[in-house]
Amino acid sequence: MGYLQFGRHSVKQIIRFKDAVNDSVVVNPLLYASQGLRYNRKLQDIDKLGKAGETVKVAPGYFRNHLMPKLLAVPNIDKFAYLLTEQRKIYQPIEEVKQEDVVIVTESKEDMMKEFEKAALRLDKAKLVLRRLIDVQKAKARESKGDPLELRIPVSKKALVAEVARQLCVNITPDNLHLPSPLSTIGEYEVPLRLPRSIPLPEGKLNWTLKVKIRSK
Repeated sequence: MGYLQFGRHSVKQIIRFKDAVNDSVVVNPLLYASQGLRYNRKLQDIDKLGKAGETVKVAPGYFRNHLMPKLLAVPNIDKFAYLLTEQRKIYQPIEEVKQEDVVIVTESKEDMMKEFEKAALRLDKAKLVLRRLIDVQKAKARESKGDPLELRIPVSKKALVAEVARQLCVNITPDNLHLPSPLSTIGEYEVPLRLPRSIPLPEGKLNWTLKVKIRSK
């Protein structure tokens, strides 16, 4: 309430100033009636709240005790709209010039091929380890303990793609995996990879493979 009363006093000062100088002059109420706020105060971003110039909703106590005393925000009413407009005119052109100075460097084909080769080598040398739940009923019904344990949910191409991105930080698609049927039992596998022929294979290898180990959870 104190802040709104302060705003009313500022309006009175505007009227006096306009009568003394010129009726065509538009005066910001905070310029002459606030505590030190001037047009050269740059709009600031506030972490976890919003960017400069945005309209957001906050708790009354947070605005009254934190934002208003530090002059980080003003109420969303018409009398303060002119302040934000003037600040945008002053500071946005500078920010736009800075953005124009940024030069985007595109990668050449050679650089891209090097990145693809590094990713292919990482896939070929690494071992993907997955922990999955087994089918308990089928495990009890096995004829011998040497029979493989079946998984409750088989591992599909999509699951392997997600695990490759999570564990190896390499992005592939399901089409890059040659997997006719999902992996349905505990054990170790070598899944053939379908990669572009332009990526050179290491010496002694005939094709790219992805090593996968599935363990019981």
